[in-house]
Amino acid sequence: MPNPSNQLDLVNLFQTVATTLAQNQQSLNQADTFNHNHGDNMVQMFEMISNAMREKKNSDPASQLAHAGQVLSQGKSGSAQVYARGLTQAAQEFKGQNQINPEDVLKLIATLMGGGQASTGRTSPGIADVLSPLLSGSGAQPQQDSGPIGVNDLLNAGMAFLNAKQQGSSNLDALVKAIVADSPMSESEHRSESGALVANTLLRAITALASKK
Repeated sequence: MPNPSNQLDLVNLFQTVATTLAQNQQSLNQADTFNHNHGDNMVQMFEMISNAMREKKNSDPASQLAHAGQVLSQGKSGSAQVYARGLTQAAQEFKGQNQINPEDVLKLIATLMGGGQASTGRTSPGIADVLSPLLSGSGAQPQQDSGPIGVNDLLNAGMAFLNAKQQGSSNLDALVKAIVADSPMSESEHRSESGALVANTLLRAITALASKK
């Protein structure tokens, strides 16, 4: 049975991301050579997400995620639409669960960063299944019944991870780079930078929680 002390508080989790983005707001604005406001948009988006989840704090995770996705879908930026679709897809993935535990971290992050790509046949949780054994060093094969993961998905995720490792990244940093490389965030430099911050913050926060077991 899951330890209640290790269940994820989605409000606090996404507020932590908003705080990290605020600390890097100016650098994200500078990385956005087109509109120069990506940092502003990201901070506003994750404040909206955490506030929306706070409104549903006593609801199950799927309801919190779905409500946040609905609120964020009203945003005008392309990034807002990507994350809104990711939240909506995550709500579907966690439907029926009373809580989200640290063991769900890759599924949550990959789905969030995937921008709803799971609905097109590229299963983000499948990517999480590929990367989990790489992160643990177990060498185990991914589960074949986790979804319609394709050979290209496996190769892309695995190669992104291994390339990052060859460049001297830790397992955690390599995992972040692999997730971002396999997501719509890789389409521009400023989205890649903010996406890495989002994934890294979520991973570190959840890893800290898991270590309390």
